[in-house]
Amino acid sequence: MRRALLVSLAAVALIAGSATLAQIEGSGRGVAPVDSGGAFEVSGVAVDVAGKTADAARYGGWRLAQRKAWVQLSRRLGGGGTLVSDGTLDQLVSGIVVENEQIGTTRYVARLGVLFDRNRAGALLGVATNTDRSPPMLVMPVQWSAGVGQVVERRSDWQLAWARFRTGNSSIDYIRPTGAGIDPLLLTIGQINRPGRGWWRTIIDQYGAADILIPSVRLYRQWPDGPVIGQFEARHGPDNRLLGRFSLRVGSAQGLAQLLDAGVMRLDGLYQQALRQGLLSPDIALSPPPDPTATPTPVAVEGIDGIIAELSDPVASTATVTLQYDTPGASSVANTEALIRTLPGVRSAATTSLALGGVSLMRVELSGDPAGFVADLQSRGYQVAGSGTTLRISRPTTVPVAGPDG
Repeated sequence: MRRALLVSLAAVALIAGSATLAQIEGSGRGVAPVDSGGAFEVSGVAVDVAGKTADAARYGGWRLAQRKAWVQLSRRLGGGGTLVSDGTLDQLVSGIVVENEQIGTTRYVARLGVLFDRNRAGALLGVATNTDRSPPMLVMPVQWSAGVGQVVERRSDWQLAWARFRTGNSSIDYIRPTGAGIDPLLLTIGQINRPGRGWWRTIIDQYGAADILIPSVRLYRQWPDGPVIGQFEARHGPDNRLLGRFSLRVGSAQGLAQLLDAGVMRLDGLYQQALRQGLLSPDIALSPPPDPTATPTPVAVEGIDGIIAELSDPVASTATVTLQYDTPGASSVANTEALIRTLPGVRSAATTSLALGGVSLMRVELSGDPAGFVADLQSRGYQVAGSGTTLRISRPTTVPVAGPDG
């Protein structure tokens, strides 16, 4: 009897383990963001060009799109809309996005998007390219369809829309999960209704975020392949607080991608407006609890000897800094830790929260002013964001410059 019970328990454990593996494995998940760079984007540029061949017409259409997009970008940034040479445009354009195109034997009709290198275009127009951004925000895109809600458990049209969205021109610092790894176990439809700060703090710590954004959409299909109505809501924080809502409609199911792309842009506008109004301030309960050992208990001293002893005590000038840094692989963890330990004033540096493929956290003990530590990081080529005892470091990225055929 006891042996039969053990066999039954083993079978139950095997089934439970198989179910867990089935939930976190498979090819139906995982959508990496298309672009998280800071390029200037001009979309919806219409061209209609004829040529001797199909390739010549297409090449001419891309050339024309670059010129028209530059005029729009120049006017948008206050540059007056002055046109520059095609050779200069080739150095400024970092990519062409084909939104829709029709290619004939001698004619090219398309709607294109043009990406301009932010630093080069800004320098030519004489405008500042650095923008103030929000604290890092973890995005949980919720889609409701046929009464079923999901986040990243399965690949959805809503998740694809957020992956296509280019965040370079937004003042919101989005952290978009790909749906791979343990994402479907942490970011579930049930989690958005759990107000408990402890588990939320654990989740955002895994992604190096400071707060949560919950953009949701409810899709209503009138009939198969018929009109689709999307009701969009911009929600924020562990309390799932509503910031705004709107509805969009498309005439057929073939236009669902355009409907969701438009919804993402409208939601981004709502989040940026909320940021300007001060409505996206992170909940203080989501911050890590203070370390009781970080601040030494003050000791009463008397006389000049006691004051000198206190000033010479190295403990009195120590500081603890939490460092957020990118860890695309295991080697980047050891390399970053080794570099940090070589900086002046660093007593110890150890990773306390590891997220391979994302943003990890490092605890750094300093014997000196954190401002000097920031200066040392910048001298090593790091970009440093944040203030106080929480810093975010990253290496500057360069976007490859491509011509019209790239």
